[in-house]
Amino acid sequence: METEPRTVVVIPAFNEQESLPAVLAELADTVPELAVAVIDDGSADATADVARAAGAVVLRLPFNLGIGGALRAGFRFAVEEGFDRAVQFDADGQHDASQIQVLLDALDEGADMAIGNRFGSSDDYEVGATRGLAMRSLRWLTRRLAGQSFVDTSSGFRAVRRPLLERFATEYPVEYMDSVETLISACRAGFDVREVPTTMRARAGGQPSNRSFRLVYNYLRLLVTVMSSTLRRRPRPT
Repeated sequence: METEPRTVVVIPAFNEQESLPAVLAELADTVPELAVAVIDDGSADATADVARAAGAVVLRLPFNLGIGGALRAGFRFAVEEGFDRAVQFDADGQHDASQIQVLLDALDEGADMAIGNRFGSSDDYEVGATRGLAMRSLRWLTRRLAGQSFVDTSSGFRAVRRPLLERFATEYPVEYMDSVETLISACRAGFDVREVPTTMRARAGGQPSNRSFRLVYNYLRLLVTVMSSTLRRRPRPT
């Protein structure tokens, strides 16, 4: 008898005490069969406390590493605890728990990583002019370097299965725009990466991490980093 893959929802969280309770409650109502791990990324508020109160596993980082560092810690936890799949989920209320199954279905169909495309559903998801321009540039960059076209290259709503999960547990980039770097590196390493349409909501609380000047700086940094790091292709593990 084939057993169901063990799945954990990994939630990086930095000062998200305001929105996190509703996020965890929705997960408990929608996907109660999935484990939930909150990575408290050096928060100064009660993020860890509200996560524990909701029954989630909490991993506390001693100081703020950024989303990349928090995700690496979460993926390492998933591997060490024997999970077969991990779902990357935001703490700010933007992701819809009912859409998790869409990502997992893609993994069941053979994908190593499934990416939730915010622009592929009937709902309109709007971004500002600066971010829109940057995202179009990233689509071009990703297509050139990954050899595959994606619409939502910076989506943080993803599901990953082994052996890619094992790779991310040790090599997930800790710098800003980790989502694009991992997308390109996974494709170049021969993993099956697929994009599926999902819905997205506005933030429920907390502080957004993106500002126009920071976006410009980090997209330029990303261009240099990705061009240099992803040209060294590693073979896919067997």
